[in-house]
Amino acid sequence: MKNFLAKISYDGTDFCGWQIQKEGRTVQQALEIALTKIAKVDIKTISAGRTDAGVHASGQYANFQFPIQMTAKQILLASRRHLPYDVQVTKIIEVTREFNARYDAASRSYRYILSKFRTPFNRNYKSFIPKTDVKREIVEECLKYFIGKHDFTSFAKLNPDLKNYYCNILEFEFIETDEDYIFEIKSNRFLHNMVRRIVGTIINISSTNSNPNIITELLEAKTTKNSLIATAPPNGLYLIDVEYPAIKLQLQI
Repeated sequence: MKNFLAKISYDGTDFCGWQIQKEGRTVQQALEIALTKIAKVDIKTISAGRTDAGVHASGQYANFQFPIQMTAKQILLASRRHLPYDVQVTKIIEVTREFNARYDAASRSYRYILSKFRTPFNRNYKSFIPKTDVKREIVEECLKYFIGKHDFTSFAKLNPDLKNYYCNILEFEFIETDEDYIFEIKSNRFLHNMVRRIVGTIINISSTNSNPNIITELLEAKTTKNSLIATAPPNGLYLIDVEYPAIKLQLQI
């Protein structure tokens, strides 16, 4: 049985997140239904990570074992006949049998788009937070405190199944355009709500003219019970890439 890795894009607006749930429409469910229709046996997928309800992706990855003799290109073309309008598989490659999209990932990258203006046209694909004052100097100073390996308990939803809350943020960038404030962040792993809470907290620090060095205190406190910590809306968040060591793949993505 061959193991394949798929790159997936989706509009998260009408989904209850990536992971299959008892109730509600999910991206994983849509993908597995499509693959099952092709293979005519149940297909299960393993993703690089879970995204929440309303969160989008242009670079999600998932691997799956496929029992019938089809090439990656054939599976890709067949999947497009069975996937809903808001999910698309953009690439499939064959990988080693041991490959695991979650555990073999070296890093994940997210983009968060915060609109400067409220409009009826971007409400599902950008976030807008009223009464905010985004000061570039303060925001850029905040980014420095998140870079590196830290315990992100204060910026994550508590999960009793997690052994630790350490993440290593490799890159963090702030971009301002005429219409948007854009945050791009890359880490070895992310925790539930982590990106949204980091962005929400930075916006609060900027809006209240707080000193960015308070981020050190927030990290060390290991608690979400601080008025500066806020969770930004989900609709501005995109999973944009997952990187894998070349040695883990049979072919380059």
